Amino acid sequence: MFDITTDAPAYLEGLNSDQRRAVLHGDGPLLVIAGAGSGKTRTLASRVAHLIDRGVQPDRILLLTFTRRASAEMLKRAGASIDDRSSGRVWGGTFHSISNRLLRQYGRAVGLVEGFTVIDRADTESLFGILRTENGFGKTKTRFPRKETIASIYSRVANAQTPLSETLVQRFPWCQDHIEELKTLFVGYTARKREHNVVDYDDLLLYWQALLRSDAGQTVRGLFDHLLVDEYQDTNLVQADILRSMCGLSGNLTVVGDDAQSIYSFRAARVENILGFPDEYEEATVVTLDQNYRSTPQILASSNAVIGASDTAFDKQLWTERPAGPIPGLITCYDEAAQADWVCDRVLELREQGIDLRDQAVLFRTGHHSGGLEIELARRNIPFVKFGGLKFLEAAHVKDLLSLLRILDNPRDELAWNRVLLMLPGVGPATAAKILAHIEEVGSSAGTDALDAFLTYDIPVTTETREVLGLLRDVLTDCRGDGRREPGPSTQIDRLADFCGEVFDRTYDDPKARLGDIEHLASLAADYSNRSRFLTEITLDPPNSTTDLAGAPHLDDDYLILSTIHSAKGGEWRSVTVIHAADGNIPSDMALSEPGGLEEERRLLYVALTRAKDHLAVTVPQRFYHHRYSSNGSHSYALPSRFFDPALEQFIASATGVSQAVADASWDGSGRDTVGDALSALWD
Repeated sequence: MFDITTDAPAYLEGLNSDQRRAVLHGDGPLLVIAGAGSGKTRTLASRVAHLIDRGVQPDRILLLTFTRRASAEMLKRAGASIDDRSSGRVWGGTFHSISNRLLRQYGRAVGLVEGFTVIDRADTESLFGILRTENGFGKTKTRFPRKETIASIYSRVANAQTPLSETLVQRFPWCQDHIEELKTLFVGYTARKREHNVVDYDDLLLYWQALLRSDAGQTVRGLFDHLLVDEYQDTNLVQADILRSMCGLSGNLTVVGDDAQSIYSFRAARVENILGFPDEYEEATVVTLDQNYRSTPQILASSNAVIGASDTAFDKQLWTERPAGPIPGLITCYDEAAQADWVCDRVLELREQGIDLRDQAVLFRTGHHSGGLEIELARRNIPFVKFGGLKFLEAAHVKDLLSLLRILDNPRDELAWNRVLLMLPGVGPATAAKILAHIEEVGSSAGTDALDAFLTYDIPVTTETREVLGLLRDVLTDCRGDGRREPGPSTQIDRLADFCGEVFDRTYDDPKARLGDIEHLASLAADYSNRSRFLTEITLDPPNSTTDLAGAPHLDDDYLILSTIHSAKGGEWRSVTVIHAADGNIPSDMALSEPGGLEEERRLLYVALTRAKDHLAVTVPQRFYHHRYSSNGSHSYALPSRFFDPALEQFIASATGVSQAVADASWDGSGRDTVGDALSALWD
């Protein structure tokens, strides 16, 4: 061991004593409770560097994060701190991307067919919509759940490993009368995926879990000597089981997280995973990082007071050596208009004090809470970007292009074919179904696949459609290459954009802007030489929103950040304003009916407050408008959030806005039906 005072390696420089303890931990389980702004990213990256420095082979280290970008940043830091490019050989990525990588290599052990396609949530919803229509449930059943709700129920059952009946009682009580129909849809969904060689987002975790219980399980477990997991508080039951199976209860598993920032129960995340870690892994070492490097003492005092009222958290009090700053403000406003007016005044005032707009953020519980503010910002010509809205891959025109790529990658992909055929002028759902059936029949009789049949056989279409159909065939043929080598995915997108340009002119009001998004997609693909890998990675870890790539204002401009609190997690700004902090909004009255809902809402507010570095304000409109209780909408009157109780008065300056305008599933490794059987046990 080296003397830290004399010959400490670069990755230990500047670390405090608790961070060093975590980095230098030897073998066995390690839990790092990393409070907000406590340098967890640096700590985790330094631990990777330390493992490599002490002789662990980089390709025997697995680093699991919740975004691919987070993994890349940590590995970049690790490599820089030891001046060693070998950190690039570390297996780094999300649970889903690592599962995809393993299944591409070992998937046959659980019955996966080579060349499977990963479908995203929107495709899952579309497939459930097709099955819902085929079974006639939408027409014959009263108030039958929408396709989006069906997909949410299925995903909840899969990730929480909770029986369907229990899931409906706890999360979807209005759907309990349709349990038998839902079982029928889930069975059909599983069969349809198998038939067309596709897997969904949830399948990736379930197949990794099944893989570890198959004949290949020991081989997969033997790939790694150390596993490190970021944001452990956001793992679900299946992910926790995967880690337990990979490492055992005394293996080299390092998990880093903060129970006080567990805010994703709607995705089946379980705060119990991190709270129960010391009991489950009895040999675990626990290190707490409570020194905050982000916020002023005043901001931390108010944040600590909010989370300190919880009786379900690890005991910690964030502290900092930063100098004192302004006292956080709790601002009551007459109504939403007054709130928007106050926020705009504050934003401009701070800008005059030298805080750029991009260093300021306005956070809210749910997307529609920013509606009035957006109108006022636009009226005052204050530029802004909103996060937490439409994701880039959810945009219709982006899905159009990706469907073309998916057909090239997996000609059995029914959903992709259906979307592409509907892009042709004069082709509706009935005609698309006939065309798809025709090319599948021709392809089957000729011993070829659907794409070859589409490219080479005459398809009965109208004259109106034939010209665009010819262009589609041309671009698909070009993308396939000469049979020996395909062009790269970026080149393929450029060629497919020719077809999109023709179709977008007929389909969308703003084709030029949409083609701009296609150009950005091509720029993303430029980093990939393999189409399958590009499609999988962009599906599993998509850009946050259209503004990430192609939105206005341009990234070189100055703009205010608007964001839901969930989307803001991991961010930090010099100034943060939390709006609509009325009781019923924070905590959300809808969340209070769910087990643990109140405490999760408390953690959500804590996450919002701890995003602020220097300035923090919370606004409460006493009167606001909503549509919940009548078709014409109504006004409600509310008090400040119950989380701002008298204990906070010593930390927060109250003011009034000046303007007052009007598991136990059985796995036998026998094949793909194993996953379906285990799930079916949950809905039976």
